[in-house]
Amino acid sequence: MKIIAMEEAFDVPEMTTKGSLHQPSPFRPEVLANWERRLPDFTEYRLRDMDENGVDVQVLSLTNPGVQMQPDAAIAVSDAQLANDVLAATIKDNPTRFAGLAAMPLQDPAAAVRELDRAITQLGLSGVLVNGHVLDTYLDEPQYRVFWEALAGHDVPLYLHPNSVPLGWSVFEGRPELLGPSYAWAAETGAHALRLIYSGLFDQFPTAKVILGHMGEFLPFHMSRLDIRYRDLEPDVKLAKKPSDYLVDNFAITTSGVLSPSALLGATLAIGIDNILFAVDYPYESTADAVHFLTTLPLNPPDLHKIAHTNAERLLHLA
Repeated sequence: MKIIAMEEAFDVPEMTTKGSLHQPSPFRPEVLANWERRLPDFTEYRLRDMDENGVDVQVLSLTNPGVQMQPDAAIAVSDAQLANDVLAATIKDNPTRFAGLAAMPLQDPAAAVRELDRAITQLGLSGVLVNGHVLDTYLDEPQYRVFWEALAGHDVPLYLHPNSVPLGWSVFEGRPELLGPSYAWAAETGAHALRLIYSGLFDQFPTAKVILGHMGEFLPFHMSRLDIRYRDLEPDVKLAKKPSDYLVDNFAITTSGVLSPSALLGATLAIGIDNILFAVDYPYESTADAVHFLTTLPLNPPDLHKIAHTNAERLLHLA
C-alpha cells in the first residue's frame, strides 16, 4: 500500500528567522538534539527512515513557527522565498519521494499573494502551510481576504499548523507540560479554525480548503455542541450553514501525533473518510509508530487506501 505522510517538518538553518528549537522547551535535551539533527536533513536520516517504515512520500513543510513570528515583513518575505526555494530544489532532486507546502510571509499580504503565485506556478509546490497566528493576528481578519481569494483561485489547500510561541493564557502558567503539543496547541489551533468559520470566510470562498493536523485539533468531537450553541447566538456574521457543515465541506484532517483507533473512527463518523489523511509529524513523532497505527486500523482496504494516499493525491493534485 502506498503511504503519503502529510505533515513532515524541515528547517533551513540559513534563515534569519529561527525555528522552535531555538525557543525555551519542556522537552529533554536528548530529544531536542535528535530533532535538531533531523530537521535540516533530507536524505541521510529522512529517506532511510521512510524506507525502513514504508513511507513512499513525505509532504514537507517548514517547521514552526515558520516565518509567522518575524516582525520585519521584508525579512519574512526573504526567509519564505529561501525556504520555498530549498523545498523546491529538494523535490526536484527526489521527485518521487517528496512534495511540499510553501511558507507564506503573511506579514505583507500582497507579498504573500505574490509568493503563493510563485510557489504554485513556478516552483510546483502543492499548497501552503501557515503556523498559526501571524504576530498575534489571525487569518479571519480582513487584511488576509486577498490571500484567501488567491488561494481559492489556485485550488490548493492551506494547512493550519500550531504556532510554537507560548500562549498568554493564565491557565497554563506554572504547568509547562500543558504547553505545545500536549494540549495548548490543539486548543488554540482549533479556536483559530473556528474563527475562520464564524467570520463567514467560507461563505465568501466556498471552495477554500483547510487542513488541520492532530486528528482535527478536537473539532470533530465537538461538532454537535457547536451546532446546538450556534442556534442561540447572535453572531456578528450570519452563516449560510451550520458550523459543522463547514468542518465537513471546507476542512480535512490528518492523523499526525494521534495514534488512537477510537479517535480516528469517531472522526470518520463525524467528517467522513474522504476528509482524513495520514501524517507522521516527522521528526517530532515516530514514523514506525505512525505506520503501525495506520496499517492495523480496522478498516476495509478501500477506506484504508483513502487515508494512506488517495485523499492526499486528490487534495494536493499529486500524480
